[in-house]
Amino acid sequence: MTKLSDTQLVILSAAAQREDRNVLPLPGSLRGGAAAKVVGALLKRGLIAETATDSQTKADAALNRIWRNDEDGNAILLHITNAGLAAIGVEPESGDSAPTGADEAPSAVPPQDAPAKADRAPKARTPRAGTKQAKLIEMLRTDGGATIDEIVAETGWQPHTVRGAFAGALKKKLGLEVTSEKVEGRGRVYSLPRD
Repeated sequence: MTKLSDTQLVILSAAAQREDRNVLPLPGSLRGGAAAKVVGALLKRGLIAETATDSQTKADAALNRIWRNDEDGNAILLHITNAGLAAIGVEPESGDSAPTGADEAPSAVPPQDAPAKADRAPKARTPRAGTKQAKLIEMLRTDGGATIDEIVAETGWQPHTVRGAFAGALKKKLGLEVTSEKVEGRGRVYSLPRD
């Protein structure tokens, strides 16, 4: 599994959820040199790729949809690659694979002043069977849910890792809503709605 920073995970997860697989817009707190550094690292590792277009649309300061312009003034977009999808545990949907290199260009770029499409809600994804994440989901979907201590005993994770999995993998990545309630004799019990 590829080791990624929290910022890289957020960027790749957001791109995977967009219909056009565009990396932009970046998170609002990431600007200037920090944005260039994170994007450069993702490009170097092949997790995202620059895709040239025939559009002469200028890159905007807010990094809305266009990353930069090449020497001819053509717009350069950033798209998540299949390697980027794999790094966050997402398989490309059939017939809708992400670009694998800079030679694949999208058909059109929206005009600079066009309203941006609203980002879609995270798609419910199915984790691989036999993983600790799958075991965690199974435990949370059982009658009565599971406590942090029960999950720690089953997975071997630390308590803070379990809480991080709730917020990151389950909520942000998979779009699942973990609920909790205090149960007398057990303490705080966490659960997921059944399918």
